[in-house]
Amino acid sequence: MSKGPETHHVVPNPDGGWDVKRGGGSRASSHHDTKQDAIDRGREISRNQHTEFRIHNKDGRIARSDSHGNDPFPPRDKK
Repeated sequence: MSKGPETHHVVPNPDGGWDVKRGGGSRASSHHDTKQDAIDRGREISRNQHTEFRIHNKDGRIARSDSHGNDPFPPRDKK
């Protein structure tokens, strides 16, 4: 049985700033002063590793999600 898609997340750091974390990981892949810097780096990591990319708000809820992995519903070819 396979688990859900691998993910990377941009999450607020309790001590300030923003972290990029692998889903289920406890340590941050990178730490940034601004959310935009974290989003830029997280998107780059997610693209390179073909993972789902989730951007969280300060309250921890997911604000946006981008797929850089194997999309279960890829667009159909237009003929």
